[in-house]
Amino acid sequence: MNRKLRMGMVGGGQGAFIGAVHRAGAAIDGIIELVCGALSSTEEKAKASGRALFLPEDRTYGSYEEMFKAEAALPADQRMDFVSIVTPNNAHFGPTMMALEHGFHVMIDKPLAFTLDEARQIAAKVKETGLLLGVTYTYAAYPMVKQARHMFQSGVFGKMRKVYVEYPQGWLSSLLEATGNQQAAWRTDPARNGAAGGIGDIGTHAANLAEYISGHRISHVCADINITVPGRKLDDDGNLLLRFDNDARGVLMVSQVAAGDENPLKIRVYGEKGGIEWEQQEPNTLIVKWLDRPAEIYRAGGNHGYLSEIALANCRTPAGHPEGYFSAFANIYRNFAQTLSKRMAGETPSEIDLDFPDAEEGVRGLAFIDTVLASAKSDQKWTAHM
Repeated sequence: MNRKLRMGMVGGGQGAFIGAVHRAGAAIDGIIELVCGALSSTEEKAKASGRALFLPEDRTYGSYEEMFKAEAALPADQRMDFVSIVTPNNAHFGPTMMALEHGFHVMIDKPLAFTLDEARQIAAKVKETGLLLGVTYTYAAYPMVKQARHMFQSGVFGKMRKVYVEYPQGWLSSLLEATGNQQAAWRTDPARNGAAGGIGDIGTHAANLAEYISGHRISHVCADINITVPGRKLDDDGNLLLRFDNDARGVLMVSQVAAGDENPLKIRVYGEKGGIEWEQQEPNTLIVKWLDRPAEIYRAGGNHGYLSEIALANCRTPAGHPEGYFSAFANIYRNFAQTLSKRMAGETPSEIDLDFPDAEEGVRGLAFIDTVLASAKSDQKWTAHM
């Protein structure tokens, strides 16, 4: 491939938060360019958003249906290669399925779909078409998370025994959705966000991180979830016990009513001989603990030769410079783009290229939500997870 990949976008227009994050992450490496978009469900706003991003007038579309049909009709050397879908949860399924049906690869903001059934239909369509699909489970893309995963995969800690993962936020400690706040309004609305609130919004990130680092899947869940703020329609607090497929145990705490907390996602994973500790608000640091010697501090940095190959491949700065949220998005987009470029060129993607969340992980995210909700409602202690 001797050119940039051409990206379209559905959603993410004026007033949207996550669309700008995706565009920034896609642009960082200079291998992807935004060429078209259907940036809002309202045609007038979609056109205005396209003009604000300097998209060509004839490739700023009033709907995703119009965009996919028009782009598919363009010559191969002009049409978009893949689409980024950054709509609210209830508007993921339609554009994703239509994109795949028209031969376009897909990157989609987490979650994959609105329901587990929709997610499974998407995964089946991905398998049927052979197209690529990526899901932005962002936190697994930090370099020190990849270092932690590598250490468990390499066996230096022995068998994984215990996981503690917590994701407290405080921004929904009051009924913010009643004040006109756009982000709070859709994230607490069952019609737009889905059956779960905090469990779906940030609990799935915590579960994905636990599985990614440990290398083991959650097999059973025992859940207690709660609506804390009067008048709220979806859960804003939860406490979960976990079992993993190797019979290890875990604890997952998620809250959006932890008043004063910002985004201190934190995980500790322990094996027979040691373990790791990582916190998203201090992402450059990985604490490595040992049974028989003092703890060590590993630091992110492209010039730290002691890091694993996969961690170094996802470091973007020399030591001492922060690896952050936008960089993590960029890692997902770059790995997806390199995989796609190599496939288009008839080459074989490397293991590092293929290291991005896919449709299977997207399905597990929706299944996790259903499992937690079922467990919370059940009189049984444990509920089996897929």
